[in-house]
Amino acid sequence: MRIPAHSVCTAIRDDIVSGVFERGSRLTEELLARRYGVSRVPVREALRTLESEGFVVTRRHAGACVAEPTEQEAADLLEVRMLLEPLGAARAAQRRTEAHLKVLRGLVRLGQERARRGEGEDLRSLGGWFHETLAQASGSPGLIALLTQLRHKIAWMYAVEQPARPTDSWAEHGAIVDAVARGDAERARALAAQHAERATAAHRLRRADRTSGREPVPPRPGRVRTSQHAVNTASGRH
Repeated sequence: MRIPAHSVCTAIRDDIVSGVFERGSRLTEELLARRYGVSRVPVREALRTLESEGFVVTRRHAGACVAEPTEQEAADLLEVRMLLEPLGAARAAQRRTEAHLKVLRGLVRLGQERARRGEGEDLRSLGGWFHETLAQASGSPGLIALLTQLRHKIAWMYAVEQPARPTDSWAEHGAIVDAVARGDAERARALAAQHAERATAAHRLRRADRTSGREPVPPRPGRVRTSQHAVNTASGRH
């Protein structure tokens, strides 16, 4: 069965973001195909997509390599996110479905509970799911795609410190959901902007290893994995 290129793209992107493939390292079609158990055709398509997203560059005499973004490029991503996330929250207040609200409220309840218990790793995942679902609730495919790509790139370039008072952070999430539920777009926008500004201060730029020219890690057994953070809002189509 042919593995679709978008699944291969997701797998390679995840490995770039997690640091399996270091910045500047070579990405050869042959080794990637062996690693993920696919042919070279979907790998080639995936590399073209990742190049358009800025995760991969093509270099003379080296071929496809993991990109090496500058500090200014990384800083720009946080600034763009601070503009787009409030827009997404405002759109969500106008277009959300009951399915979106149910998921968002459930995530806030879980987040507040985990915050009280001090379960930091769970909070990181829940926070990602919350912002992904809020973006989905905007009902704007273009905005959803931009925010998704921003989250991937920011996770690649930055380490995020846990907030000193995680209960306060989840209270902010709850207030955003309340505004979205009331259909108050301006309130949702303002709260999301404040939240994004505070969250930006917790980001610390990752220092990339200078290992340009390295080959990818040896292949591993198993099939291509799919996205780890899919949120089921099937009953609320955009």
